[in-house]
Amino acid sequence: MIDPSHKRRTFLAAMSGALAASAMSHPAMSLAAGLVKRGSGSRYAPWQPGMLDIHHITTGSGNAALFIMPDGTSMLVDAGAIYDHDRFAIAPRPSAQRRPGEWIGRYARRHLQRAGRNEIDYFVLSHLHRDHMGEYVAGLPRSKQGDYALTGVTDVAEILPIRHFIDRAYPKYDFPEPLQGSSNENYVAFIRAQQRLGADVQQFSPGSNRQLALLRQPATFPEFEIRNLYANGELWAGQGEATKNVFPVSALPAVGKPSSDLPSENECSVAFRLRYGKFSYYTGGDLSNNTNFGADPWRDVESSVALVAGHVDVAVANHHGYVDSMGPVAVRALSPSAFILMTWDSAHPSILALFNMLNKRLYPEERKVFATAVKPENEVATRDIAKLASKNGHVVVRVAPGGAEYRIEILDSFNELDTVLSEHGPFLCQGA
Repeated sequence: MIDPSHKRRTFLAAMSGALAASAMSHPAMSLAAGLVKRGSGSRYAPWQPGMLDIHHITTGSGNAALFIMPDGTSMLVDAGAIYDHDRFAIAPRPSAQRRPGEWIGRYARRHLQRAGRNEIDYFVLSHLHRDHMGEYVAGLPRSKQGDYALTGVTDVAEILPIRHFIDRAYPKYDFPEPLQGSSNENYVAFIRAQQRLGADVQQFSPGSNRQLALLRQPATFPEFEIRNLYANGELWAGQGEATKNVFPVSALPAVGKPSSDLPSENECSVAFRLRYGKFSYYTGGDLSNNTNFGADPWRDVESSVALVAGHVDVAVANHHGYVDSMGPVAVRALSPSAFILMTWDSAHPSILALFNMLNKRLYPEERKVFATAVKPENEVATRDIAKLASKNGHVVVRVAPGGAEYRIEILDSFNELDTVLSEHGPFLCQGA
């Protein structure tokens, strides 16, 4: 959390100066020089070993987040692509000259190459919706690797090899009922093709802290962990790898049960918590707190997941900060120093969700809220939009080696120059 006191500011200033001064004499400390303020207008500095970078990429068409972990292991969470940019949707970023998945793939390739990498180790799909995996529409080009169209993650895979795929529904894609629709069918065809080419595919395993592990130098960073919190109704129980099911029997699939009585795709989203030293981070796809006006209390998965996640330094807002997300229980449980909104619609964020995230009655500490894009109409409808720390740009979290502090930089999303628009921090991490 942010401490506004003079003593804290003096300490941070002294720390930044010390880091810069010791860059030539102390290798471990020199890596943290990436947290020293360099000023807007500069180019984003490449990742270095020991750092943790989390890039929240905006295309105006859905979610995508690139992780470069301390040992260079890479992960992409979601790669959304929608094409019906109507009056409610944010204009494509950087432009409509390429498909959203192409922009994501090019962004990932650029930053991974600067880090000495040329592939993505993990792709994690939070859930099977078009703004997270890619929409199928007529006229899309076909892949050279299999019988599927290029959109979202399939576009990314044409640009960069992906070694491991993890989603909530593999292998049968039939929970809570068989997935239908051309976008789902295209994604499944892609997964089957990638398997034939030798890629590893797994179902997300709630409770595990081994499925998303460092692949290059894990022994060098024993303080790094990704804990799978939730998927498909299975919630981590808080100890070991044990889980419990939060869906009642009345919500489980049965012959003849209507879709409206089953869990929604959003309610099955995967969620995980990342820890690196004292730094912690939460993301949970499109989890929500909608209970059908109290008729289905079990549908408030968001609160259950946030409670088991506990306090974090940085939290990605569930469901883009839509009206059915970021309720009081989740906001208080997570109590981050920074919320990140992955936004692409005029309803992102909603008045209520943003009000909760900013409300100091839920927790007293200072916090900042960063959005990847905001439609001008929402600025008029939602007065609290003026309180956002950023309204446009890729939101990048850079954690110093060892996980003691982090900063957030906003990169220009209207070109591929990776120009820094604003810098925030450094912030001291608070630990578990």
